Amino acid sequence: MSTVALITGAASGIGAAVARRLASGGARCVLVDLDQPGVERLAKEVGGAWLTADVSLPESSEQAVALAEEKYGRLDLVHLNAGISSGVDLAHFDLAQYRKAVGVNMDGVVFGVNAAVPLLRRSGGGAIVVTASLAGLVAYDGDPVYTMTKHAVVGLVRGLAVPLAREKIRIGAVCPGFTDTPLTAGMRDAFAGAGFPMLTAEDVAAAVESAFYAEEPGTLLVVQPGRQPVPYRYAGVPGPAGGQKPPSLG
Repeated sequence: MSTVALITGAASGIGAAVARRLASGGARCVLVDLDQPGVERLAKEVGGAWLTADVSLPESSEQAVALAEEKYGRLDLVHLNAGISSGVDLAHFDLAQYRKAVGVNMDGVVFGVNAAVPLLRRSGGGAIVVTASLAGLVAYDGDPVYTMTKHAVVGLVRGLAVPLAREKIRIGAVCPGFTDTPLTAGMRDAFAGAGFPMLTAEDVAAAVESAFYAEEPGTLLVVQPGRQPVPYRYAGVPGPAGGQKPPSLG
């Protein structure tokens, strides 16, 4: 039985690289993107299904999951990859720009998880990987609102890891450094001039595939040029002086 994968932000960059990588291994892919020509072209290339949709709307994720069930009858892997830089300048705040960034980077992940989990459950389990960023683990002052959204999805992954694992659904995230994709096209010359290496989309796609099969729930894979992906470890926070443990609130 072939693996069925759903990928958002699939028309280019990391999402397209993941689609090609999974399809080359025999997976059947459902591709989602706002770029209709791009996502249709890639779907034809990999022999998959496609949907033109805005992930900031909950119905988009619902339609994508319904398409997977209609076309292939199941769902095994979900890559919630769609993301944008915010461009929000807090000194000259643009509410519409802010809402757009939060809608794609945060809401798109929440809606994607919410829509996918029931079909993953009916399929016997599976895995969800979110494209976060190093900006989800450390402060990136080049775009503080983007940093906020990536911290938020990392927190969601960590909070959902144990509850979803009980249903045989793994969830994790990849946290790549600067990657050569359309999102960073305007930075290429600056990075080249500084001699700073950028990841390729294929580097990150390989990490995404590893993250799908990570044994530890909530794994956050840091991806940097010239290094093997490595799980990020939090130091933890101090508890009460007496060492008491909180009650179970789950």
